[in-house]
Amino acid sequence: MSNSRPFSILGLQQIAIGGADKQKLRSFWVDLLGLNYRDTFVSESENVDEDICEMGAGDFVVEVDLMQPLDVDKKPRVDIPALNHVGLWVDDLATAVTWLTEQGLRFAPGGIRKGAAGYDVCFVHPKGNEEFPLSSQGVLVELVQAPDNVINAYKVLAEA
Repeated sequence: MSNSRPFSILGLQQIAIGGADKQKLRSFWVDLLGLNYRDTFVSESENVDEDICEMGAGDFVVEVDLMQPLDVDKKPRVDIPALNHVGLWVDDLATAVTWLTEQGLRFAPGGIRKGAAGYDVCFVHPKGNEEFPLSSQGVLVELVQAPDNVINAYKVLAEA
């Protein structure tokens, strides 16, 4: 594996929590812990009804997506496992996907596309296969293209 990685993982963009009842998730994350509700995203093709909540401030805000399936009899089941996925800011998503694929990392179907928050995203498959033996070892990982303000904020933080 090459050590000259042509991209950087900047920080945590989101965590996505799934449950059978989004209201119960909101009771904990919003009502008890005080996260801020931002908006709701619904996708029939992804079988998801999610509330996008936030913690933190400014360029370092982290999303906590509270998700329930639209239909419990269809896949994907966004509530299983309960910690659905972790999203990571990346400074150059297209380069990262190309390089990581060349290293043998398996990505989930769908390629790079717009995510619920409007950023380009791509998912690392939780399990490897014969063609792409590397994986995120059981955890679904979302790589998220960081906007310029986030990239710059992390550069300033690194230089401090």
